[in-house]
Amino acid sequence: MKDGELLKTSCGSPNYAAPEVVSGELYAGQEVDIWSCGVILYALLTGTLPFDDDNVQVLFKKIRSGIFPIPDYLNPSVVDLLQKMLTVDPVRRATIKDIKEHEWFKVNLPDYLFPKTGEDSTNIVDLDAIQEVCEKFGVNEAEVQEALLINDRHDQLVIAYHLIIDNKRIWNEARKVEIADFFSASSPPHSAFLSMTKSSPIRPHPEKMPALKDLSVTLDPIDTINVTNNSSSNNTNTSHQNTSHNQKASSSTTGATGSGAASLKKAKWHLGIRSQSKPQDIMNEVFKAMKELGMEWKFCNNSMYSLRTRRKVPNTDRYVKLGLQLYQVDHRSYLLDFRNLNSNIDDHHPILSAQPEVLVDDSEMENLEPNRSINWELGDNDNAMASSTEEPVSEVMEFFEMAASLIRTLAPDSSSKTNATSTSTAST
Repeated sequence: MKDGELLKTSCGSPNYAAPEVVSGELYAGQEVDIWSCGVILYALLTGTLPFDDDNVQVLFKKIRSGIFPIPDYLNPSVVDLLQKMLTVDPVRRATIKDIKEHEWFKVNLPDYLFPKTGEDSTNIVDLDAIQEVCEKFGVNEAEVQEALLINDRHDQLVIAYHLIIDNKRIWNEARKVEIADFFSASSPPHSAFLSMTKSSPIRPHPEKMPALKDLSVTLDPIDTINVTNNSSSNNTNTSHQNTSHNQKASSSTTGATGSGAASLKKAKWHLGIRSQSKPQDIMNEVFKAMKELGMEWKFCNNSMYSLRTRRKVPNTDRYVKLGLQLYQVDHRSYLLDFRNLNSNIDDHHPILSAQPEVLVDDSEMENLEPNRSINWELGDNDNAMASSTEEPVSEVMEFFEMAASLIRTLAPDSSSKTNATSTSTAST
């Protein structure tokens, strides 16, 4: 590459290349850079490319034509700038000077980016900047001052001096903006923040932390109305009900209304087990495990995916009670949730006979196909709970012991593995 010679190398992404580049013609670097900047500006404004096609030859034809779609929502001023930057003729294409003088480019343009320097400012020498140049380059002040008087644009001392001056000026301008923002920040009444929008003239305090995004309370329970024995996991839809896992509302896990969903609560910790099997197969395995452990259970809200179960504590008249709820995590995964119900159900009220025929036919459970076996995924807390052998010392420990026994029965091969996935709410 030599001064005065045109370029001929075709390189870069074709979508951003200028017409003279894709045509194999000689070109100058400044003009093709302006074209590429126009493509980038269009992509930033619209989220798409002005010239795009899977076929390279068709793409080149579009670029050479210079015709591109203009969305209706674009400002006419920026459309004018785009058309000037994406002009096919490089001679008529906009230059850097044209862009800097364009009305759209000047909107909200910070002053420190393009300062207006007068004759007086050029005659003032910054002694601190000169001293810094001397320290960096190992020269004396006389050499730097002589270079400044000659004012050779390519002299390294002159370049270093002006870079230091520019950095100091930019820092001072930015500091002024921060101070102005600080004193312009007001403290309106609390109600004003509730109605504040992006277009609000009230500017927040520069040190104010941004608000956290709304967090969902818990996972959405499975909609049991649309689930049949012959349906797959794709036919099960998540319910948009707001589920609350506290002691007062544990009996209405799937009965929350739309008004309850509007109220946001703090996110809770989750632990439990997940599976990608069909929801019917998952519940069949749960019924088999509960039968093996001698548990009693009943449906909640006539749903086979929401259960209350209990097991009698040996040598006592007390029962350990557990709530089970199957949730749909995404389009292919399901989560079995455990809840502590020890203070919500009357110990002396019979839940139901422990005969599983009431819930699911034994023949259906026995006829499960081998390829429909459940693959459970356990979280870290589940492995610790499943391997616990300590005697329960409270209702909470009894709840965890009962949940651990159910986990060990459901996933005996997975209880020793660790899988870092979010899972169910354990409300105590």
